[in-house]
Amino acid sequence: MHPMLSQLDSAEPLRHYSLSQLQQLADEIRDVLCNLVATRTAHFASNLGVVELCLALHATFDFRSDRLIWDTGHQIYPHKLITGRYPQFSTIRTQGGLMGYPNPEESVYDLFMTGHAGCSVSTALGLRSGDDLLGQSSRKSVAVIGDGAFPSGIVFEALNNAGYLKKDLLVILNDNKMSICPRVGAVAGYLDRLRGNPLYTGFKHEVAKALNHVPLFGDPVERLLAQMKEGVKAGLLGGMLFEDLGVRYLGPIDGHDIGLLKKYLSLVQSMDGPILLHVVTEKGHGYKPAAEDPVFFHTPPALSELQGERRSSPSSSAKPYTVLVRDAITRAMDADQRVTVLTAAMCQGTKMEPVRERFPERFFDVGICESHAVAFAAGQCKAGLRPIVNIYSTFMQRSFDQIFQEVALQDLPVVFTMDRAGLAGPDGPTHHGCFDIPYMRAFPNIVVMAPGYAGEVEPMLQFALRHDHPSAMRYPKAAAFDLQRVSAPVELGKSETIREGCDGTIVVFGALLEEAVAAAETLEDRRSVAVVNARFAKPLDLEMVAAALADDRFVVVLEEASHIGGFGSAFLEAANELGLDTRRVKRLALPDQFVPHGDRSDLLEQFQLTSEAIVRVCEQYNGVKVSSFTR
Repeated sequence: MHPMLSQLDSAEPLRHYSLSQLQQLADEIRDVLCNLVATRTAHFASNLGVVELCLALHATFDFRSDRLIWDTGHQIYPHKLITGRYPQFSTIRTQGGLMGYPNPEESVYDLFMTGHAGCSVSTALGLRSGDDLLGQSSRKSVAVIGDGAFPSGIVFEALNNAGYLKKDLLVILNDNKMSICPRVGAVAGYLDRLRGNPLYTGFKHEVAKALNHVPLFGDPVERLLAQMKEGVKAGLLGGMLFEDLGVRYLGPIDGHDIGLLKKYLSLVQSMDGPILLHVVTEKGHGYKPAAEDPVFFHTPPALSELQGERRSSPSSSAKPYTVLVRDAITRAMDADQRVTVLTAAMCQGTKMEPVRERFPERFFDVGICESHAVAFAAGQCKAGLRPIVNIYSTFMQRSFDQIFQEVALQDLPVVFTMDRAGLAGPDGPTHHGCFDIPYMRAFPNIVVMAPGYAGEVEPMLQFALRHDHPSAMRYPKAAAFDLQRVSAPVELGKSETIREGCDGTIVVFGALLEEAVAAAETLEDRRSVAVVNARFAKPLDLEMVAAALADDRFVVVLEEASHIGGFGSAFLEAANELGLDTRRVKRLALPDQFVPHGDRSDLLEQFQLTSEAIVRVCEQYNGVKVSSFTR
């Protein structure tokens, strides 16, 4: 079905392919991508958009020795297909299969596991510097970065350093007018002007025609044409941002013209210093629905599900925490004109599009600039607003210093709503939100919370907005537990007892409350087990800790987060402060390792965080020998 792809065990043969062969290979890649997304959710539109760019790169460079960093890594699928991973490609984003991001364990062609945006220029410059110092200057260093990621602060830190060091470095700006959603900001407008200037656009086409009539590999005529083009461009557009930073700017060029891409890539191989090649692509290129709606087709549901060929899962009627938080934020903004929302290019992922449309003057998408989002929120807060910073847990940690300096140190009541806390499923270790409890509870003044069921999401958010200090609420990418009870009032540092019991207690922080309740129900004929919804990791309910450790009862502490520094650690710290015996405490959490990708339910089972695992732990305790329970 894919005769060319099936024969590739590396990308080396592409350097000898004709343009027609490369185009046939592009067609095969798109066919594979469409077949993949027909059966499961995967990153789609972004990968369709870089097919020709990927082929041109590998046809020009030898990335077994040259350096290539993709930023962000979700556009890695064509690269994987042509670097020997076609036979395993059907396993991508499944447990035990290929990762949906670059993975150095899979291939020598993958150098970094890049799941966050903005770091490619820094790492590529570091590789260039290292190769120079180690006497390997013949290696080329290339970073591919999208226009959505480009405004990240670290990108300009790297460009600033590259312009100063003057090392050979190629930065390819993949401009498709998108991040996940349409990208925002002044840099986006600047790129639009570069792309749309009518005088320069016409001249660019004339240069492109000329380039197509000169040979490759650094012909003097070609270099002269390129230099002439830069001079005319500078005259048309005035001072160039990149040129002024000491970075040579080329483009913009058509990112779907393999021949033209090869011409420019061959040209820059013979040029010295840092170069930025501006490449214009279309997200979703080659599949009309994805090109027309790249936001939806970023990671669409399986196409067969869209066509009604699959039934929804039995739990699909339960509302996700993401939607419940979004709806609670909407009502809070209706009720209080001071409430604002800030996100970092995650409007679609956090389901905030309705909020953006309803409150455009109070909704701020700052692009992939999490540090700025938090510092910006601190400024709004100081001015008298009540900002909510709504970002994935794993991306929020990029603003660690601003959470410390601009929010916690100033004791400002910024509210952090952290989506994807815990296991993020097939997106894998770059996206699992395992570490927010340790990094949030480390700072004075911050309150750290997690809802255990649907009915307490809104009361918890309302509490955070009333609280006059910083607060964080974490929740997973999962359907919310529909616990049939009226939520007890949310009070600072107070837990909620869901079920009474005299033999032991399961203390849960967050969404695994459903598993704890199911375990207690399974055990009720053998053990009388209480279930406590902790609600707060900071401040912790000390009365609850003391009560749980009273008499000879065992305690199971449960959380969907890192074992080190998380809620279980907070529980033990509190018990120690109270002078209590903690030998009867068993902590269930994610291990001290980077968790691989896989379905969330499968990963919970793998790491013993299901009701069945909780039951097994509780049954180890015989009420007499503490040593039989602890290890």
